[in-house]
Amino acid sequence: MKHPSRPVTRREFVASSSAAVAGVTLVTSLTGTQAQAAEAAGPFQAMGTRVGEVFDSTAIVWTRLTATPTRNNAGVVVPKRANDEPKRGKGDSKVSVPVEQLEGACPGAPGRVRVRYGTREDLSDAQVTEVKAASADNDFICQFKLAGLKPGTVYHYASEIPGAPPQAAVRGKFETALAAGAPGNLRFCVMTCQGYADRGHPDGHFIYPSMAALQPQFTCLTGDLVYYDSGDPDAVTARLARYHWERMFSLPRLIEFNRQHSTYWLKDDHDTLSNDSGPGASMGEFTFAEGQAIFRQQAPLDADGPSYRTIRWGRDLQLWFTDGRDFRSKNKMADGPDKTIWGVEQKAWFKRTVQESDATWKVLVSPTPLVGPDRKNKRDNHANEGFQHEGDEIRNWLKQHVPENFFVITGDRHWQYHSVHPETGVAEFSAGPASDQHASGSPGENPQYHKFHRVKGGFLAVTLQRDGAKSRILFEHRDVMGKVVYSWQKERAV
Repeated sequence: MKHPSRPVTRREFVASSSAAVAGVTLVTSLTGTQAQAAEAAGPFQAMGTRVGEVFDSTAIVWTRLTATPTRNNAGVVVPKRANDEPKRGKGDSKVSVPVEQLEGACPGAPGRVRVRYGTREDLSDAQVTEVKAASADNDFICQFKLAGLKPGTVYHYASEIPGAPPQAAVRGKFETALAAGAPGNLRFCVMTCQGYADRGHPDGHFIYPSMAALQPQFTCLTGDLVYYDSGDPDAVTARLARYHWERMFSLPRLIEFNRQHSTYWLKDDHDTLSNDSGPGASMGEFTFAEGQAIFRQQAPLDADGPSYRTIRWGRDLQLWFTDGRDFRSKNKMADGPDKTIWGVEQKAWFKRTVQESDATWKVLVSPTPLVGPDRKNKRDNHANEGFQHEGDEIRNWLKQHVPENFFVITGDRHWQYHSVHPETGVAEFSAGPASDQHASGSPGENPQYHKFHRVKGGFLAVTLQRDGAKSRILFEHRDVMGKVVYSWQKERAV
């Protein structure tokens, strides 16, 4: 694998993320009245940057302009709803002050921004994007699609506000996908289910420095990245929904990680609307359709692309990212051939592209499980009886067409596991929640399914290595501090 000469340590990551509390990386140091006035006036980038949808020649850089240089750390904290307290009705969020006065709020601000990017860390070879205007119409967010990039290459960038001093820029880096014919020596991480109150540290979840220490080529964020129905507060309006993104992704550890890694973003129920939600649902004034639109704003995604997609990383790896919310039938609908989570078009796309792929290893990264097993009270995914007909259809299709080199990685579940479906042999790895505090809910270890089962937080690391004419794929469940708690591997001739 291609790595820098010395890996970054957890201590170095934490130190650098603490320095990035303001959401900026210091590029140089200016003095003088003019620089001070420009810096004081803003706008700022208190939420840092995100880089997503990274292919071999394209990537999307995301930033949001803010009215203040830091998050509101001294704001009002909304007490979490008690377990026995009912969810609130229309307009009732338990918020008695303007959102901007809440802890973690990052009010947006109008302004202009551009991106400089190149392969040299000092950006002496940089290209410059057009200047974009941030406005309230898109929550003061600007996204830049970079094109003409080189495969398998580390790019450095600076998100700059014209007229602002250089230290107001956010610096970062990302790595493009390997060319389709290149040997797939790489590592990637998968995470899910990060509760704000359960993060384990004021600066953010422990998994972020732990993942960074592994130097992954990319990371998959598989949904439930915020919890609109957490009760602290419930997102009963679109403004409160955006607040959930502000307070989570202005945390120093998340800023530091996301500005320096290629990422792929998927949504699930809690970061679209509420638990087990689907099209047509609402929570107070906030609707499912608004949740779909806000996710596309907050995640670095192609505005015109479908929510499901596939990406090739070299000769040996292809990944599929499915969407389990946009096309689903109602959970209470009677199960049968017409009941679906993926929808007709997405399912046809999945089968066609999996069959067309000649990748050594094929991996589905799904927001919800396909194997499980799940709890008896759940009715919203392929691992339980609520959608068993479609689940059986997909699992049997995989057994028939890709029995040896296909794996599922799932988010959603608040416990880690490696399961193998007893009838079809489909293997599934659950990344587990982002913190130990958020772990719960397992129906218990099931020896008919489980090769590994652990009700704790952490993440999944996957490594591909080529040895001559053989390729090896290694799955590692890691705890929140990065320690390996379970591993499984397989080799295959290329």
